[in-house]
Amino acid sequence: MRPTARPRLAAGVLALAFVATGCAGGGSGVGSGGVLSSSWGDPQNPLEPANTNEVQGGKVLDMIFRGLKKYDPKTGAATDMLARSIDTSDSRHFTVKVKDGWTFSNGEKVTARSFVDAWNYGASLKNNQKNAYFFGYIEGYDKVHPESGKQSAEALSGLKVVDDHTFTVALAQKFSGFPDTLGYAAFAPLPRAFFTDHAAWLKTPVGNGPYTVEAYTKGSQMNLKKWDAYPGPDKAQNDGVDLKVYTDSNTAYTDLMAGNLDLVDDIPAAQLRNVKTDLGDRYINTPAGIIQTLAFPFYDARWNTPGAEKVRTGLSMAINRKQITDTIFQRTRTPATDWTSPVLGKEGGFKEGLCGHACEYDPAEAKRLVKEGGGIPGGQVKITYNADAGSHREWIDAVCNSVNRALGQDAACVGNPVGTFADFRNQIGQHKMTGPFRAGWQMDYPLIQNFLQPLYYTDASSNDGKWDNAEFDRLVDRANAETDTAKSVATFQQAEEVVRDHMAAIPLWYQNGSAGYSERLSGVELNPFSVPVYNEIKVG
Repeated sequence: MRPTARPRLAAGVLALAFVATGCAGGGSGVGSGGVLSSSWGDPQNPLEPANTNEVQGGKVLDMIFRGLKKYDPKTGAATDMLARSIDTSDSRHFTVKVKDGWTFSNGEKVTARSFVDAWNYGASLKNNQKNAYFFGYIEGYDKVHPESGKQSAEALSGLKVVDDHTFTVALAQKFSGFPDTLGYAAFAPLPRAFFTDHAAWLKTPVGNGPYTVEAYTKGSQMNLKKWDAYPGPDKAQNDGVDLKVYTDSNTAYTDLMAGNLDLVDDIPAAQLRNVKTDLGDRYINTPAGIIQTLAFPFYDARWNTPGAEKVRTGLSMAINRKQITDTIFQRTRTPATDWTSPVLGKEGGFKEGLCGHACEYDPAEAKRLVKEGGGIPGGQVKITYNADAGSHREWIDAVCNSVNRALGQDAACVGNPVGTFADFRNQIGQHKMTGPFRAGWQMDYPLIQNFLQPLYYTDASSNDGKWDNAEFDRLVDRANAETDTAKSVATFQQAEEVVRDHMAAIPLWYQNGSAGYSERLSGVELNPFSVPVYNEIKVG
């Protein structure tokens, strides 16, 4: 979610993340005492768990809420947090037992109803929550959030409260990985105050995580304080975090170097050449669950003709990924060889080399395939991107230079900048793309499904190019229903091979998370989502 807005999605429940670099405000000043200061950007939406779908708001939700599951900050594995157990015999009907002893920061107990009410609110059409589709697998979603017309039910029929610490979930289809999605913020519990005085709650959100929101001045900063009575095992190791808004990541970096800021969690491209000299061991560069791609407008018939997959594959082979990642990104990116992320690991579904020769630089083969496929539609590839994040132009130009050299044409590929990220996303949403466009995905939870279904399943929420393939859909459905994890992963990889054979999108590179911090801090790490593990940072 960076200004990186993470528009999230899910073929019914997942979420997409378009990683757009940038920041959000301006400010300086280190934290005082045991409080640290960190660069940040204003959230795009109010901090309702089901309405926050970008990185900056997500950082706060991860600090003030805890859900049924929590993703391990080192491995990304989904581990029980408030869940005492989540049981199923058929991967469709689940019984959830909630641990006793948890409260919200206002003293209210966290119960089964805290989850059920929150999920019903998030799913309801009338509440217009951006992450509503996360609840799309639950029975009754079509009634509370119909594709057209008014909702005919107020609550999801698949949710039932059994007692204070037990509720059941019935899905409309089998989904063996469902429990592992429940660490995502959209599934967080909500206190009664959220419903009884919603306006007040929005001004000062009340959660059940290790921090509480003390103050927020839009465009300036948010102050979070350690909640001393937090009942969880992952208590804050500092007294609080001051999130300071920046509109330019270079300014944040300058403040860090000047001693006016403790933590920058997105090192700007312009500083990558000197950051190790500047910070030494206080520079972090670690793999994250992020992949950058070029998507295609399959609603434009010119890109969806028989044989067009040869053109798309040829363009992929015309891109010298290693040269671009080495020279522009200073090894903070790694050439992609599949459509997932190495952070999944082999057992989780990452398969190095699955893309095969189609992702290898081969100018002669690229030129041959483009010609065999009927040539570039309109005679020129125009890669659309948002120009307000300065780093995109450099790599887009590099991609086009690589394509032009491979095809032997000076203007076979050009960049097509759009002024702002908002305009860029609006044009994508209105299906106005006429050629490939910049896309990125930041995982919401470490499942191979999260890299495939949200983006390529027919009519999935983040399938912005409107690609559809019956064989891919069939394999995804089969993988979701499979209760054996290894078999499920293998079936998802078969679906991924369909993406490869049709080059539904061109994988470019995997993105690392990067950060730099002051000498005041210790224990600074980024989780597999590229977000600082704030509660583990020590000050002094």
